[in-house]
This record gives sequence, C-alpha cells and structure tokens, in this order.
Amino acid sequence: MTKWTRVTRPLATMLLCGAVITSLQGCIEMAVGTAVVGTLAATDRRTFGAQTEDKTILVKGEARAANVVGDAGHVNVASFNRKVLLTGEVRDEAMKAAVEREVGSIEGVQSIVNELEVGGVSSFTSRSNDSLITGKVKASFVDAKDIYANSIKVVTERGTVYLMGRVTQREGRIAADVARGVSGVHKVVKVFDYISEDDLRQMSQSSEEQNRK
Repeated sequence: MTKWTRVTRPLATMLLCGAVITSLQGCIEMAVGTAVVGTLAATDRRTFGAQTEDKTILVKGEARAANVVGDAGHVNVASFNRKVLLTGEVRDEAMKAAVEREVGSIEGVQSIVNELEVGGVSSFTSRSNDSLITGKVKASFVDAKDIYANSIKVVTERGTVYLMGRVTQREGRIAADVARGVSGVHKVVKVFDYISEDDLRQMSQSSEEQNRK
C-alpha cells in the first residue's frame, strides 16, 4: 500500500461519513418540519379551504406584483383568511393602484389592505432588520398569556408591525400591546378578522374533541 493510498482512504471515509450525516440531517429536518406544519395546520383558526386559498393567493399575488413593479419597487404580499395585505415600496400612486388592482383580481381574494409606500426601494439592511423584529414579536407571543401565537400572522415593514389573524377583540388588544413592547417596533397596525368569545369557545371545544379522537 502506497503512502498516498494510506492518506486518501481515511479522507474518503471521512467525506463519506460527512455526506451520510448531512443526508440524515436533511431527513430529520424534513420529518420535524412536516410534524410542525401538521401541528400548525391543526391549530389554525381558518378552514382548511381558506388555508389552501391563502397559499395560492400568496404565490399568484407575488408573481403579479412583480410583473407590475419590476425593478421600480418592492412588494410583499400576505394573505390570511382571503384578506390580502400589501406592503413595501412603489414608484408612484399609479403603480400602487395597479398592484392592488392586479392582486385584487385573483380568484378568492375578498379584501385588500394596501399599505404600499410611494418612495425608494428599502435596503437589504432594512429588510433584515424587519425580519429580526418579526422573529422577536413571534417569540413574545409564545411567552404571552391569553393569546395563541399560531392564530396570528406577523408582517414587518420598515419597523411597522402588521398583525393578521382571526382573534377576539380581547386577543387583538393583548397582541398589539405585546408587539408594541418589542424593541425596534415603531408602530403596530391591526389587520384582524374579529370573532366573538363564543366563537372562540366553540373552536376550542371542537379542537379538544378532535384531539380526543
């Protein structure tokens, strides 16, 4: 056995083990991800049909918005229970209206909240900071009492936090107060679909019954 062979065989073994570990990690992440998605879907207050439509609206909305603005803007599309939130920056009022018109024509969209700003495109640093704020707000919801973190969608744009979801008036107030207390948040805008306390109790009972089955 040559000196080169003695060196390369251990190296090849190490590379092979690394590849196997990486593959296993991918499988584990996929399994965990699937479990998490399943749990979230089970606790979501939207119907399964609404969840499916929201995903379709999101994909189509982002594509149509991109076709309208091109390099002259930056548009984020969020959909919850068929209500669409538009955030980001566009060149002028005409482009803002055009984006709303295009997204509003998507089948299933029931209403649009147009929060697009007329101005220059936000920087990568600004968007990264917004992502950090979103993460901190979500983490704060998990720690908070009397609200269900999975029932609220968080969108952040230029330090403004938008809250979407199906919540009671009480939950909405608590969520907004919690979000305002997060560092970096300049403003909180509620884009909720409100339900009654009776509706919430019925949803909780239905969820408990399904868990017992």
